[in-house]
Amino acid sequence: MRIGFGYDVHKLTEGRKCIICGVDVPHTKGLLGHSDADVAIHALCDALLGAAAMGDIGRLFPDTSAEFKDIDSRILLRTVVDKLHESGYTVGNVDITIAAQKPKLMPYIEQMRDNMASDLGVEKSFVNVKATTTEKLGFEGREEGISAYAVALIN
Repeated sequence: MRIGFGYDVHKLTEGRKCIICGVDVPHTKGLLGHSDADVAIHALCDALLGAAAMGDIGRLFPDTSAEFKDIDSRILLRTVVDKLHESGYTVGNVDITIAAQKPKLMPYIEQMRDNMASDLGVEKSFVNVKATTTEKLGFEGREEGISAYAVALIN
């Protein structure tokens, strides 16, 4: 068994969608990034890659590459899972924490879990997604951005 940890952050900005765990969450602002800026999937990719000692999402999918411009991060996650399988690993379980003052994410958590389980090729019971505010502290609390943390176990 191997454990990996991932962290990511994206700025909230006008004119972008707020995609988190593959769900288009209604909000007045969206996440800024080279891809769709799915902060939770990016953290999860880093956790999985870290567990396998395969670097990080930036090395695998550089933001300098036009190939990944506006790409759906679920495609990136499925690619990471394929690379794990090619190296003889399987996904055990994952736990994701999303820090956002707004939007409120509770109504979308189950769809997020469904999406992640599907992309990881595991049962939903092996995927946990939770959200927290930062009690209006820090950049998340000021609604300047959203961060995500992920832990992954691979076998």
